[in-house]
Amino acid sequence: MPAKASEADVYAALAYYHDCRQEIRQQIREDKAFAHQMQLQTPSLLQERLKNRR
Repeated sequence: MPAKASEADVYAALAYYHDCRQEIRQQIREDKAFAHQMQLQTPSLLQERLKNRR
């Protein structure tokens, strides 16, 4: 059974997000850029196998 968040927990999370919105969004952009860089550096094994079948 999932844990339940109290109303106070929800308000605290919203307040934190509101106070730190720019930092959170910057971290998300950095994480997306990192993931994209990893995708470019690490070829998909499935895509490689499909390409070699042709």
